[in-house]
Amino acid sequence: MKKTLKIDPVTRIEGHAKVFIDLDAAGKLESAGLVVNELRGFEKILIGMEADRMPHVTARICGVCPTAHHLAACNALDNAAGVAPPPAALLLRELMYLGHIIHSHSLSIFVLQGPDLVLGLDAEPGQRNIVGIVAANPELAKMALALRSIGQRINEMVGGRGTHPVTSVAGGIAFVLEKEKHKVLKGWVAEAKKLLPKVAPAVKGLLLKALQDHPAMAADWVVPSWGLGTVHEDRVSLIQGKLRAIDEQGAARAEFGVEEYHRYLQESVVEWSYMKKVRLNLDGELHDYRVGPMARMNVARRFGTELADAEYAEFCRLGGTPCHTTVFQTYAKLIEIIWAVERAEEILREKEIWGETRVPVRFQGGRGVGHVEAPRGTLIHDYQIDDQGIVRSANLIVATQQNYSIINRSIEQSAQSHVIDRPNDQALMNAVEFSIRCYDPCLSCATHAVGRMPMQVIIRKDGETVRTLRR
Repeated sequence: MKKTLKIDPVTRIEGHAKVFIDLDAAGKLESAGLVVNELRGFEKILIGMEADRMPHVTARICGVCPTAHHLAACNALDNAAGVAPPPAALLLRELMYLGHIIHSHSLSIFVLQGPDLVLGLDAEPGQRNIVGIVAANPELAKMALALRSIGQRINEMVGGRGTHPVTSVAGGIAFVLEKEKHKVLKGWVAEAKKLLPKVAPAVKGLLLKALQDHPAMAADWVVPSWGLGTVHEDRVSLIQGKLRAIDEQGAARAEFGVEEYHRYLQESVVEWSYMKKVRLNLDGELHDYRVGPMARMNVARRFGTELADAEYAEFCRLGGTPCHTTVFQTYAKLIEIIWAVERAEEILREKEIWGETRVPVRFQGGRGVGHVEAPRGTLIHDYQIDDQGIVRSANLIVATQQNYSIINRSIEQSAQSHVIDRPNDQALMNAVEFSIRCYDPCLSCATHAVGRMPMQVIIRKDGETVRTLRR
């Protein structure tokens, strides 16, 4: 007699997915996983398009992380054309991206995960949203939304548009920074920096309280895994550098340029989901691995700015090195916000930001591979371009694919700690979802969703439905 539990769809994540939890006749966990419902199509859509359109077209893959695709495409085209953008262009691209990191991480921490942290996992579903946060903690909500807004304004001013940026092109950036815009940007960064001393302790306090209220999160939600992230000058980097792979103990096992990714990353089809999973292939052995904020810190172990490095030391004291505790992903996002603000301040002091911003580009046929560290982890664009500048094939490897195996292991752990042998409907509906939200999955990057989003959990016993929960 088997029992199947379903959460369909998972809420407060980007995109549509459902969760299945299969129990055996004795009520023990048999398997669990995240099912991505819709088919991915962008790799085929891009074929036949002009290569120089890639930064603008691929930005439309997702409305949450468009800047990541925008810049990954530009890096791929730069490499295809064999050009190096001027220093000013690289600084402006990075500044745009730092604004995106501030915005995206603030959205994840405060809007998607915030209701769980502020109101608790057992709060009524109707209260667990941004409106509930405003009612419960208006000061935190005000600061969080202000920080998110600053990140989006930086991204918009440098990127030309807030949601789908347009200014980064093959060979550089399509404008030269004006002194008035520079002054405005400095003001926004200074405003963000003033918020950090209040925002950081508030988030840490909420996270530690959640661990205190739910000890199983600290004790059982631990997924030892390999990690992958970008390093430049032995520091965390977002838009340039080499990829470094570490094992479960934190030892560096490989370091390679993104153009060699096919030698190390192996995609495979999952029969019950439209999203492929990816594993690290090293000397013929396949390893599940993690990407994203916590993986980046595990890989590089320093940011090179005062406040972020100090906070990282505290992170290591609480979570260990390397850290494998799922909920500490939230803390890692907070540290990256701190670093993004500090790094943006540094960039705006750089004299090179005033130089030329673009070099000529001509595609003569060949392959172009580029990557960035998206908010959720490593993002790779790989194009084959003919001598007329037309894309003939495309491969995109997104962060959520690479985290897929680790997400499924986290679902199993949360099911064990909060679902199995526990009749509480709220725990069933939300604890598993919270474990998924720690990874901030972005399913539109791997699929294109259509349809409505009802919430339904079906519990079956011996093949028959015995209970149905809806919201």
